[in-house]
Amino acid sequence: MTTTADRAGRPGSTEGLRRQNTSLVLRSLRQLGPATRAELAKRTGLAKATVGVIVAALEAADAVTELERTGSAVAARGRPGVPVALSGRRFLALGLELNVDYVSVAVLDLTGTVRLSASRPVTGPGDVSALVALARWARAEAVGEAHDLVAAGVAVPGLVRGDNRTIAWAPNIGVTGESLAAAVEDALGCPVRVSNDANCAAYAEAHHGAAVGVAHALYLTGTVGIGAGIVDRGELVRGGAGFAGEVGHMPIGDSTARCGCGRQGCWEASIGLHAVLARVGMTEVETPLATAALLAGRADREPAVVDALAEVGHSVGLGLAMLASVLDPEVVVLGGFFVPLGERVLAPARAALDARLAAPAQVRPELRLSTLGIQAAALGAAEQAFSRVFAGDVELA
Repeated sequence: MTTTADRAGRPGSTEGLRRQNTSLVLRSLRQLGPATRAELAKRTGLAKATVGVIVAALEAADAVTELERTGSAVAARGRPGVPVALSGRRFLALGLELNVDYVSVAVLDLTGTVRLSASRPVTGPGDVSALVALARWARAEAVGEAHDLVAAGVAVPGLVRGDNRTIAWAPNIGVTGESLAAAVEDALGCPVRVSNDANCAAYAEAHHGAAVGVAHALYLTGTVGIGAGIVDRGELVRGGAGFAGEVGHMPIGDSTARCGCGRQGCWEASIGLHAVLARVGMTEVETPLATAALLAGRADREPAVVDALAEVGHSVGLGLAMLASVLDPEVVVLGGFFVPLGERVLAPARAALDARLAAPAQVRPELRLSTLGIQAAALGAAEQAFSRVFAGDVELA
């Protein structure tokens, strides 16, 4: 397994062309499923002989495997074709999330199958040692000697520079610079990229969750911090500096509420987990999802909690109306603690959204709840780690 940095050939060279052709075959198998060599040639536009050489090399590397012969696909000379599929036996990617009150991990194989996922509460924000311990545990548990760890990703609630390594600003966890990437690299022994948590979760929802098949989607985190991930046709929209989606600090909601960033009036200070708990006089337990489940139980018994959640939903809707007017998403996926609260937040959010859309011609985006749980960002970080393979930057054969 090598990277472009290990090769002298530029993208336009013979070596670079071979890598790009290989990535075409890998992407086709991942996105469209198993196919014969003849079908892969049609899908990718490559010559059948080229596809045959690529598949042979990938098979030797245990990246693809032949399936049982069927009579449904016929090769050029009339012999039944043999479908090939991605193999999950050898190559893995690992994703992590470092958040205020928990750390998470997810391990994916090349087929996109989740091999392991877990979350652990932490005692304080930005607990890098807990994240490193979780990374080492996951490597021993899921990778071991039988697999190759291609790459890893770490999701954080903050701004990450375009080098996918340097944390520029993360007030809720107090971690900046490249130290986090270096610590995880040292623990795992593979390349590590760092990404915004909302971007990672949005990427996961687009490839595994509630936004699969949606061309234009917006993901809204539901943790202590509030951020957004913007997905267009399965790919993230990151903006000029890579900071797109930092919506938690828009001046929406209670103008007197103090935010973790030090300012007043941020959206996060009205709809973030700590803000919601302060409204109902409740303290946090373990993860945001576990806390929200208890809060939902209180709402079943206490009208005052129902009213407080309706106010939160209204504030959610106001912010989404602004974002919908700018981004025009088809679907908005709400994750984290919003999921257990469900319609208690979604119903008032829809009402506020309807009331604030400027023109009757505007279509209200469909509001959906995340299907991936607290591991969404870690899963997205693992999927993004594999993206270098499917882009041809990391060579498996």
